[in-house]
Amino acid sequence: MRNGRCLVASMFLVSVSVAAGARAADEPLTAMQTAVACAIPPTIDLPAPDALRIVGAQDTAPRLLYGPDDLLVIEGGTARNLELGQRFFVRRTDWFGPYGGGTGPHATRTAGWIRIVAVNETTSMAAVEHVCTGMMEGDYLEPFVAPAVPATANRNDASGDLDFKDLGHVGYGERLRTTGGIGDFMLIDRGADQNTETGARFAVYRDVHKPGVPLAPVGEAVVVSVGRALSVVRITAARDAIDRGDFIVPRR
Repeated sequence: MRNGRCLVASMFLVSVSVAAGARAADEPLTAMQTAVACAIPPTIDLPAPDALRIVGAQDTAPRLLYGPDDLLVIEGGTARNLELGQRFFVRRTDWFGPYGGGTGPHATRTAGWIRIVAVNETTSMAAVEHVCTGMMEGDYLEPFVAPAVPATANRNDASGDLDFKDLGHVGYGERLRTTGGIGDFMLIDRGADQNTETGARFAVYRDVHKPGVPLAPVGEAVVVSVGRALSVVRITAARDAIDRGDFIVPRR
């Protein structure tokens, strides 16, 4: 065990300069890109059983919570196709109520992203590049892709005709929140399978459940990331809190 630990330490010292060079070559994210990268991703799929996970940190005492300047230990190395300089999102599943064996409502939280700075066949070390919320032992990794943020993400644009024949719905927000306001990110039940694209705009309407009263306009939203069946929108205008279950109406 001691030899294994020495190997991890030595491989870090040898490779950290290589990773530093790779990091310098990356384009820095804008403030909006960072916000979108930290937001809830456009999926509620659970991680694969063999997903790469954080197992600890290179520290003098065991901890469960990690943040800036920590060196994280990843349970995977070259045998899992990990290489120096690779970047990964760090994510975890948020469950509604007590964890019930994976059957209840859930959403995915982005804790931040990391970069592989040392690797051997079975183990890797990763530097924390950005923290959205505290990283934890057991969090899993997904490949990092810098978001392509639409130009309308930080401003309201209510132009275009409304298509009430193609209604969708607002889902959960961050950490399974059921309401959101201006600047918040929330899921909608429209994705690539419904031809939704980044930059698509939606008006948000609500059924007030009063006979004879039509749907009431509540706000506006723009798509900032797209998954297969779900997308993430940023709320750009709201006259009331946007609620889970509100209708989304495409602007053409």
